[in-house]
Amino acid sequence: MASGNGTGKKMVVWGVLGLLIVALGGFGTANFGGSVSSVGSVGDREIDVNTYANALTGEISRFEQQIGQQMSVEQASQIGIPARVLNQLFNQAALDGETARLGLSVGDAAVRRQLLSIQGFQGLDGNFDSETYKAALNRIGENPTKFEQGLREDLSRTLLQGALTTGITMPAVYGDVVVEWIGERRTVSVAIMGTNALSLGTPIPTEADITAQYEATPKAYTSAETRDVTYVWLTPEMLADEVDLDEASLRELYDENISQFVQAERRLVERLVFGTEEDAAAAAARLTSGETTYEDEITARGLELIDADMGDVAIDDLGNAGDAVFALDLHAVSDVIETDLGPALFRVNGVLEASEISFEDARADLSIEMAADAARRDIADMIEDFDDLLASGATLEELASETRLEQGQLAWAPNAEDGIASYSAFVNAVQSAEVGDFPEIIELSDGGIFALRLDSITPAALSPLDDVRDQVIADWEAAETARQMLVNAQSLESQVAAGTPLSELGLPIENFETITRQDYISTMPEGFIDAVFEPSLAKGATTLIQDDGRVVIAHIDAVMPPEATEDNAAIADGYITTAAQGAAQDVVNAFSNALRTREGVSINQTAVNAVHAQLP
Repeated sequence: MASGNGTGKKMVVWGVLGLLIVALGGFGTANFGGSVSSVGSVGDREIDVNTYANALTGEISRFEQQIGQQMSVEQASQIGIPARVLNQLFNQAALDGETARLGLSVGDAAVRRQLLSIQGFQGLDGNFDSETYKAALNRIGENPTKFEQGLREDLSRTLLQGALTTGITMPAVYGDVVVEWIGERRTVSVAIMGTNALSLGTPIPTEADITAQYEATPKAYTSAETRDVTYVWLTPEMLADEVDLDEASLRELYDENISQFVQAERRLVERLVFGTEEDAAAAAARLTSGETTYEDEITARGLELIDADMGDVAIDDLGNAGDAVFALDLHAVSDVIETDLGPALFRVNGVLEASEISFEDARADLSIEMAADAARRDIADMIEDFDDLLASGATLEELASETRLEQGQLAWAPNAEDGIASYSAFVNAVQSAEVGDFPEIIELSDGGIFALRLDSITPAALSPLDDVRDQVIADWEAAETARQMLVNAQSLESQVAAGTPLSELGLPIENFETITRQDYISTMPEGFIDAVFEPSLAKGATTLIQDDGRVVIAHIDAVMPPEATEDNAAIADGYITTAAQGAAQDVVNAFSNALRTREGVSINQTAVNAVHAQLP
């Protein structure tokens, strides 16, 4: 195999070293054996399948955290995640190949410094721990030699990237323009016109108006497609009352889950471990004198609060420190306590009082749980018999008459959400069913089952006017009221533009002093901020903002530049830095693409597909 094997592992180690540690704790890693070794290459620099699998899993996991739900590889492919990961790996491989060609490298000292700085390889005392290091590498199928070679290549690649991006900056005016936009201040006065401002009250439509409204917006009066379904179903709730519950079984269930009902006092505890008793005593003295805080001591050791957090613990969880910690008041810090990890200072951040729910008090809930569980098992035992009956040609009506299944009919539409229509499995089955399909048993999320038959489909259709007349009239009234209000508001706006003060319009007035584009005013219509900050509106200009039942007449009283504050200066610097980083990344990407073109890129789609198939 080419000497560049393993280059793709840089995706795991440089720039995303922190993500490696997240990966170790969160989603694990893949290990693909067999004859397929790489998913592609740039020149002679190959990207092995394990590297691609781990990088892809990590990227999907990060996206899952953003959206708050799990995502399959197929779903990830639909939004381009696998392609993006491959592109990143190919760019890295191209740069690694170029560093090797140029002979760029770093010494052992640089590799050692980088290795010792990785927090995920450090022990509780904040220092590098060889056992933690080896265990972490073992989790991802790596060994120290390969990993440290990867670090060397990563650092070498950084030298090349630095040469490419040195001197890339953005002019100060870039940040100034951004601050001028987001920091501009305006003082705005508004007059609010409601429906009560219409002198003739709610307008009354003619028959012609009704017909015109109906013909202009047919979609509003078109009924959705309905699917006429016959179904049979059985849920644990339907059988729960028939389940025999014996007292001994209930008592056994209570005892098995005793930790849910009887809980000893627990405490939210933090623990800061020191290398020596002298260091711990010195820290305790600083805390006692008020020279430092517990947070200061944590930070001084290069740690974060989460590193000291033990969560909620019982007294037995703390070993010989238990009695002393549980004797502390809330927010108090302990004296130095010797633990298995070394001398430590503990702090109590919360107290969870002991609680106990007796068997008698828990019996009703236990009965419901046990009955539902027994009913689920009973239903699961019935599925095979139901499948056999359907396979032999039994109709749903026959199943309902001969078994415990209950029959129902439903004209299903997308807005149906009661009863069986509240189950996503049922909705999916209805939507995918075709007239003439044979019914099959499908499981529900609560352990129930159902089978359905699609009898007919009624296409979406425009409802007759007489059937929706009341809705048409209401829609016309709303539209006509809004139109008349806007006409009246435009007339008043003209008066304000001619010099009439808002206060003389006879409408409720509100004033908003020195607001910016970042403000949100809950009493104003959606889009109010964008409207009053329209660049074409100068001091003295007016504009109208309309929403349901009202029109706001806004007058620009003053336009002022951003304040010269540290926050605005930081915003400007931040945008300049971000833009420079983006430009630098564009340069690196362009150079990588040129290298890929020169060296040639190959993709082993079979290997890529194999990785996708083995990931969840």
